[in-house]
Formats: sequence, C-alpha cells, structure tokens
Amino acid sequence: MTTDTPSTIAPADRARRLSALHAAPEILRVVNIWDVVSARAVLALPETKALATAGHSIAASFGYADGAIPLEITLEMVGRIVTAAGDVPVSADLDDGYADAGETTRRAIGVGIVGANMEDRLRPVAEAAARVEAVVAAGQAEGVPFVLNARTDAFVRAPGRPVEDSIADAVTRGRAYLAAGADIVFVPGVLDAEVTRRLVEGIGDRKVSVIGLPGALTAAEYEALGVARISYGPTTQRVALTALQDVAASLYADGVIPEGTRALN
Repeated sequence: MTTDTPSTIAPADRARRLSALHAAPEILRVVNIWDVVSARAVLALPETKALATAGHSIAASFGYADGAIPLEITLEMVGRIVTAAGDVPVSADLDDGYADAGETTRRAIGVGIVGANMEDRLRPVAEAAARVEAVVAAGQAEGVPFVLNARTDAFVRAPGRPVEDSIADAVTRGRAYLAAGADIVFVPGVLDAEVTRRLVEGIGDRKVSVIGLPGALTAAEYEALGVARISYGPTTQRVALTALQDVAASLYADGVIPEGTRALN
C-alpha cells in the first residue's frame, strides 16, 4: 500500500506553477530529495511547494559518481518521485542533459517532470545556449512549458580564477541562457552578499538560483538580494547519512534507538 495521490493537475499547469514560484517575491526553498521515501518525508511538510531531485544523491544511491549515472536509471527514479508527489511540481537534476538535451527533456516530460537543472560544464556560450534552446523546444513540442533552471559552472568549474572573471562569465552565460528561453539561471558556489548582488544586477531580479552550502547566506538573506530560488543539492542526503552513521556507531557501542524517532517510512 502507498500513500501516493494521483495528480489532478496537467503537466503543463504544474510547469506554470513552478515558473510562478520562481517569479514570486518570496524565494522558493526546495529541499532536495533522492528517492520516494525522502520525497514523502519532505512532502509531509506544509511548507513544501515544489520538489527538486539531487542528481549527486541519486547517483550515490545507486553507486555511481556524480555525473556518471545512466539516464535510464535517473528517469526511473524521478518518475517514481513524480508519482509520489501528486500535484506538487517536480524539477529534476539532469546533469548536463546527456548527449541530446532536447531528447532528454522529452523523456523527462514523459515521466512527469516539468522542470530541470542542466549544467553547462563551461561549454562555449553559443553551444550551451543552443542546448538551452533545444530543451525549450522539446517542451513546446510536448505541450509543456518546461521550466529550465539553466546552470552555469562559472564558479565551481573554474577554481583559482579571479572572482571578477567568474562573475563576468556567469552574467554573460546567464543572459544568453535567458535569451534562449531558460526560466532562471543557477549559479552554484558559496556566494557572499556582494557577489550575489552583482549576479542579480547582471542577470536579473528573481532570475538567479543559488545553492545553500555551509558558509553560504541564509535563504532570507538571498531573498532580500533578489534571488529566486535556493536548493541544497547533495547536502540533505549528507545530513541523513550523517545521522545514520552516528546512530550506527551508538548502537555498536550498546546504545539504543533515540526516543522521539519518527516513523517516517
């Protein structure tokens, strides 16, 4: 027996709902999940407005390195998450879109996904923007205004580069991706207030998406700077695994399961 509730909202309308959440004055907080039980735990909270999968976490669950998981396995898992999510829109981490970003999008829509993160991996800007156009076109062909959170790796794949250069690169890429039809632009990295302000000024108000890593600003601080969305990537799975390893160590030391443990599964 499952607690899944079939969606009563068409995929196109779920996509519009996700896009509206990005455009709202309040920052969209998405707590990344990686399987059905983690999705259900987050869905049980009334604050949950959308779900986002963490590609790194799904890959780790199946024994793959980040970015190395076959698309078929990812789609199988995110399809199960969509079924659990009901009317809640689900955005999937689809790595760099694989060989054919448009075809990957078509297949993702086929399992109920209405939005995605896709990495540019610092491809030449024109090539990366063309892949964004392919994603948008695939959504249009399927009748779904697919919500692309176009990721630029301007910070995370250019270690040691002067921050000024990374900001300029992220802004150039972000503008190109928006012009190609992306909904918002994801700039992962530990971004302080000044860097964030300049990214928002360059890319657009409520057009920048960030990640909440240790050392980053709070969601409220990013919201005040004009950021549209904050997600947490693989860190949520790391918190869960830390708790598991800690309780395992306690049990090996003749401990007991903590009082107050909730039956979330």
